[in-house]
Amino acid sequence: MKVTIDPKSQEEFGKNLREIREQNKLSQEEVAKAIGISVTYYAGIERGEENPTFAVIRHICKALKVKSSDVLPF
Repeated sequence: MKVTIDPKSQEEFGKNLREIREQNKLSQEEVAKAIGISVTYYAGIERGEENPTFAVIRHICKALKVKSSDVLPF
């Protein structure tokens, strides 16, 4: 079985992250630093350009204090 990435889902996931981050008045730099990734990589996730691992998604959710169901588009 070949797994493909759905660009729309990635973009929606990033949009959800950005909205929650902004509601919490956090910068991309603050979130990236809290989870130990580069700001460039985190910004790419928010733009829907990066496909983060489960571990990265988990750490982002912990940093933003949300459940994965709050940000995942499915």
